[in-house]
Amino acid sequence: MERERSFMEFIELQEIHKDYHLGEIDLPVLQGVSIKIARGDFVALMGASGSGKTTLMNILGCLDHPTSGHYRLEGQDVAGLSPDERAMLRNQKIGFVFQNFNLLPRTTALDNVMMPLSYAVDHLSDREGRERAVGLLEMVGLKEHLDHEPSQLSGGQQQRVAIARSLIRSPSLLFADEPTGNLDSRTSEEVLRIFQKLNTEEGVTIILVTHDPNVAQHARRIIRIRDGVVESEQPGALSGTAGGGEPGKTSKADGRSGMRMRRMLHTALSGLRRNVLRAALTTLGIIIGVAAVIAMMEIGRGSSTAIQRTIASMGADNLVVLPGTASSGGVSFGAGSTMTLTPQDSDAILAECPAVRASAPIVRARTQVVYGNRNWVPSFMSGTTPAYLDVREWALTEGEPFSERDVRNASKVCIIGQRLARELFEGESPIGKEVRVRNVAFKVIGVLSSKGANMMGMDQDDILLAPWTTIKYRVTGSSLQNVNQSAATSSSSSASDTVNTLNQIYPSSSTSLYPQQSAIQAADTPLPVRFTNVDQILTASRSTDDSSNAVQQITQLLRERHRLQPDEPEDFNIRDMTEMTRALSSTATMMTKLLLAVALISLVVGGVGIMNIMLVSVTERTREIGLRMAVGARGRNILQQFLLESVVLCFCGGVAGILAGRGISLLVSTLLQWPTELSLDAVVAAFVVSAGVGIIFGYYPAWKASRLDPIIALRYE
Repeated sequence: MERERSFMEFIELQEIHKDYHLGEIDLPVLQGVSIKIARGDFVALMGASGSGKTTLMNILGCLDHPTSGHYRLEGQDVAGLSPDERAMLRNQKIGFVFQNFNLLPRTTALDNVMMPLSYAVDHLSDREGRERAVGLLEMVGLKEHLDHEPSQLSGGQQQRVAIARSLIRSPSLLFADEPTGNLDSRTSEEVLRIFQKLNTEEGVTIILVTHDPNVAQHARRIIRIRDGVVESEQPGALSGTAGGGEPGKTSKADGRSGMRMRRMLHTALSGLRRNVLRAALTTLGIIIGVAAVIAMMEIGRGSSTAIQRTIASMGADNLVVLPGTASSGGVSFGAGSTMTLTPQDSDAILAECPAVRASAPIVRARTQVVYGNRNWVPSFMSGTTPAYLDVREWALTEGEPFSERDVRNASKVCIIGQRLARELFEGESPIGKEVRVRNVAFKVIGVLSSKGANMMGMDQDDILLAPWTTIKYRVTGSSLQNVNQSAATSSSSSASDTVNTLNQIYPSSSTSLYPQQSAIQAADTPLPVRFTNVDQILTASRSTDDSSNAVQQITQLLRERHRLQPDEPEDFNIRDMTEMTRALSSTATMMTKLLLAVALISLVVGGVGIMNIMLVSVTERTREIGLRMAVGARGRNILQQFLLESVVLCFCGGVAGILAGRGISLLVSTLLQWPTELSLDAVVAAFVVSAGVGIIFGYYPAWKASRLDPIIALRYE
């Protein structure tokens, strides 16, 4: 008895009312419809146009909801369900066959049939879904048309595809809205026989909406509707045939992860493939934007690296230690006017300062260099040690550097820069040739690589390097008994009885352990002390960031070596290029960011184009959206589909843009000789940004599509 009761109450309508609001006017369409439909029944709803039969079918099919009344499906009151709950119900239990077929254009018959599986809760595997779709198409006689698109099928064949699609989820309830309205009589009869077979053999409950009495006669019951109310009910041709019960469900839940995403991706790609040219033009804005970002980042990064390299060539990590300043009578004689730095100080800095990687003493000179009948006065003439090349990170193009042995022996060898080699030798190789410096013959043993101008605009290649002992003792004529040759002499301000002495190693120190000797006593009893000063010490920190640590370590070391008391000022000065380096680096970074900002503008423009095209796509595909909702797609499914289409467009545009950007960068580097550098950060950022643009600019169109009412969408023209 209970089984018979549930059979009789498969569908139950009680006092269903439906009103449409047209401005301030309420238009009643259904006025108190009450119907009961048993499981396995075949009911035809008949009525003239405007009688309310299609509205009733939409309510029964959970596409619409009544203004008032109760609708129970298998005992569940569906009138108060949410849109997503009604969508799940449609996907699990209801199938639709529409008068206009509503097949997806430029999509094969097989894919049209499989479309509802994309929104199924109990997922079939791709193989199982394909097998079921093929079986249904064979059942409706379309075995040879699996790969045909709707434009390649006749009206009857399209309707059969629609029937196969409605059965892919094995529904227990099938709605057919004027299924023969666009078919000839012979095809109509074939379609109706398929419905009868589904009802009698598969037990599918069928509700057929028609205005043709001949079509209605194929049903088991005929319900006539007029002006929104049930006018009459009569038996049809199948009234004596029992239904076959509820159709068997053959689907099994498939828990494989990623299946839903694969199907959604397939759906998105299918939607984009229907209009390839428009999709390509849509991605063009993203391609241009991403290509601009990549190219600008690589050009900016190359320029920044070139600037950093130039700064490094000038000695970005170099520190210059200068001697102290002498003064007399309130008059200062400038840096280097006292003898406070020695070669031993340079050795101690290298040995005892961890932040220093190299150190070299320097003795300066400026005089004429002669070769044959040509002469030149170089901007820089320095006596130093082989460590100077390490400090300046300077390589040789030919020859070899002088050695520490040459320094100890004061050997007459030298290394010259590119400018000096060009001025004296005019294209000849200077290696092994001799030049004269103040009538001292120097053998050229090496030529430096080119460094260009320094920050002050002076040519760094106009230089001669030699052992500092050779420059000091052979060129400038200094000896152990002379004062610093580069210091300004203060003889004009000295007292007439002042005599030069070697007793005081560090003249700036005011501390004395013994009574001060007179000048005459000091001259008469000289101490055997060897003191050799240098003009400056050039050091290199281990990195630019270590410059401040190196300054502190050098300061502490030299104060200890020069025996300075805590309250005494330093008798030396340390200068670095940190501020200038920081300023130039900041400028390069700012220019790179400016280029990036300009490129991002084009990317935003491309994103606006994506939004525009997606909005157009939503408008054009409104009927498709309604169809997908009718077969069980929920709002979030539609949102995911259109959002995924937008992301796919932007992702493809991002890939093409990265390739285009790299190509532009290579062309700029090859044709214009501008420095460029591959930026992996920019490549990763391009992927992220292109996907972000797809999400941000594609969300609104996708959200708008997901909010469409299925009834309004299906009726959209």
